[in-house]
Amino acid sequence: MRRLAEVSEADMHDSVIAPGQWPGESNQEVWLLGQPDLGYFLKFVRDKVVGGADLSPRALADEWRSANDYYYELEESEAGIADQVECRELDAALLPLVEKVRADPRFQRAFDTLPTTFAMVQLDRLGVFQPNVTREFVDQLKARLGPDPDPKSLFQFCIPLDRREAPVKVRRISSRRYQVSSDSADFRFLEAAVFQAEQISDYKPHGRIGAVIGAVIGFGSNFLNVIRDEKKRMLLNNGYHRAVALRELGITHAPCIIEEITRRDELAITAGSTVNKAPFFFFGKKRPPLLKDFFDPKIRKVLPVRRMRRVVEIEFEVRKFDLVE
Repeated sequence: MRRLAEVSEADMHDSVIAPGQWPGESNQEVWLLGQPDLGYFLKFVRDKVVGGADLSPRALADEWRSANDYYYELEESEAGIADQVECRELDAALLPLVEKVRADPRFQRAFDTLPTTFAMVQLDRLGVFQPNVTREFVDQLKARLGPDPDPKSLFQFCIPLDRREAPVKVRRISSRRYQVSSDSADFRFLEAAVFQAEQISDYKPHGRIGAVIGAVIGFGSNFLNVIRDEKKRMLLNNGYHRAVALRELGITHAPCIIEEITRRDELAITAGSTVNKAPFFFFGKKRPPLLKDFFDPKIRKVLPVRRMRRVVEIEFEVRKFDLVE
């Protein structure tokens, strides 16, 4: 595991808005300026930043535009850097952990379509589409891993099978409407599923159970993974907070699941809407946004963002009728 000098905490806190100005009511969000799209950035500041509605949209746009101009400079000075990601084989001692991950149902469900490999990837040159990470969460991850992890601990940090998730709250709004919430931004609706009676426990039905139709709400597989195209360019698909935490600890390469794509239709299967709306921006530009940009003061801005909970609301309708067969 190659290491460089640790990134200073002070280096991550430069901003025209002083971090900590609103203690207790906000998180510090590290935001990359200059990326598409400007409208989304302005709306985010207005709606979610503490005091954001009072900030000048013109000044924010000027700051964003300056970062965007800087990206054009980087396209010339660092052209092709995203096509030069170092990728090394995992240590043979980690292969039993790889097999354990491959046998896990979460891996089998999340990576069931495209070819995958496990490798040590260079973090700095990974392309990024997510423009922000939460400062406090990055700090928590750094404290959890520690400054000098052994290879096994690093693998389990990047590709965890026993991660403790954030608590979940369920609130019944009405007889057929529920709100389920969590502090985790990874919290989401997963799928609707049919369960048989033997799969249900600690429930006392009014009569014999015929079937249970459930809305499954929870968390993603949360494995550090990238998408690699035929030119060997890699885009970080999941694990942004862990990747930033690793770089702050001075760790340059990390165990990662690599999904291989060779055409546009495959990208639609694995990447989100942001990437699929503008695939050339991430896989075709001479110098797309990279993970190392989170540490560049000409691009990065720290914003005090209101504390929020992710809420999934479920409402269902039941209709009963006779059908002649």
